[in-house]
Amino acid sequence: MQFVDLKTQYEKLKVDIDEGIRKVLHHGKFIMGPEVAELEEKLADYVGVKHCISVSSGTDALLIPLMAWGVGPGDAVFVPDFTFVSTSEVACLTGATPVFVDIDRKTFNMDPQSLEKMILKVQKMGLLVPKAVIPVDLFGLPANYEQITQIAQKYGLKVLEDAAQGFGGEIHGKKAGSFGDAAATSFFPSKPLGCYGDGGAIFTSDDALAEVMKSIRSHGQGRDKYDNVRIGLNARLDTLQAAILLVKMKAFEETELEARNRCAHMYTDGLSGYVTTPEVPEGYASSWAQYSLLAESHEQRELLQRKLAENHVPTMVYYAKPLHRQTVNRQYTFSGDDYPAADDISERIFSIPMHPYLSTENIHHIIAIIQENTGKLV
Repeated sequence: MQFVDLKTQYEKLKVDIDEGIRKVLHHGKFIMGPEVAELEEKLADYVGVKHCISVSSGTDALLIPLMAWGVGPGDAVFVPDFTFVSTSEVACLTGATPVFVDIDRKTFNMDPQSLEKMILKVQKMGLLVPKAVIPVDLFGLPANYEQITQIAQKYGLKVLEDAAQGFGGEIHGKKAGSFGDAAATSFFPSKPLGCYGDGGAIFTSDDALAEVMKSIRSHGQGRDKYDNVRIGLNARLDTLQAAILLVKMKAFEETELEARNRCAHMYTDGLSGYVTTPEVPEGYASSWAQYSLLAESHEQRELLQRKLAENHVPTMVYYAKPLHRQTVNRQYTFSGDDYPAADDISERIFSIPMHPYLSTENIHHIIAIIQENTGKLV
């Protein structure tokens, strides 16, 4: 059994993917070819924003908006403590300081109350200027943008939505990627919409910001290709990856997102009462980048992972260490006492296979193993 079954996906989409690649090889426009512009238009339309800027990775998609806003040394960028390192890494790359924020115990996303607490702590210390907040749509579920945006506006912060895992998620019908001043997503192969390498995209409805980010994407060039007006990156999405994504996006819209939700609903129906299943607040929809469970203890997680492995079911732990406990970030941590939820969740969380091609038989197999090795929750 595969944790994410890209092989089966390719077999289903092989004819169209191969034809898309063939067309690129034939026309030879490997950098910024016509498929890139077509993909950007389709992505912007799907998300519901004016501009999509495709880039070379999800990390560059987070970094470029910060660069465009002039975030740098002396600035504080607030990020959830429980996520992949790239969310804090991009703040460091600009010279800014990441400030970690604890998470909501039910959704695993940034806790708005903790956000305001950390903003006030930074202001009281007087060493940094609060500049931006990067909420993460963890495991496919959008963060609480209503409350986070209110807090950001109160303290004058830019909001950069990290939708690396969230593409396809919604809040009251509004798509992930459309929240905040700008948003970033990733096309890493295992993401809900993934390519066959690295790739990403930035979303915004701000015309001026979009122009600056397009410039940064390509070495900071101005109107003339060889007149560079700002420091930039070499961060363009390859045309071959755009061609692959055009095929995968069609499948994502037509069948795959619905299939992910079907799998998630089956898991929840079978596992509720045995382990803590993911919570999706009313009015929200997840794209289920991961299906993550909470064991009662670290020891129970180890037991369940071992029993699943014995039955050829792969599992993963996202994330075994909160950001404030990672070696690279120790210099930025205010106090370990600020992150009780992240510390607790990291000890008990684990993820089981989630992809659009999971069979009903495999889902029932996974559910049975977990049921057999847990008692009913009180």
